[in-house]
Amino acid sequence: MSLQDIYIANNQRKRLLKAVADEELLQLDEGALVLNVAAYLSFKALSGESPIEEILGDVELDYSAEYIVFS
Repeated sequence: MSLQDIYIANNQRKRLLKAVADEELLQLDEGALVLNVAAYLSFKALSGESPIEEILGDVELDYSAEYIVFS
């Protein structure tokens, strides 16, 4: 299993939870937010939206990872 760890501020965490309400995409696990990359890429393709990139700004996401952990 491949992971990417990204530190985020509390206000970014709140915005992520609000923007991505689907638990198939983003789950809360022991205080960290865990993004399922494959599900998120499908969501982006279908909706045309990129809420995580908009919230994080210049942070580079590793789409080859299975999960991205925001802590």
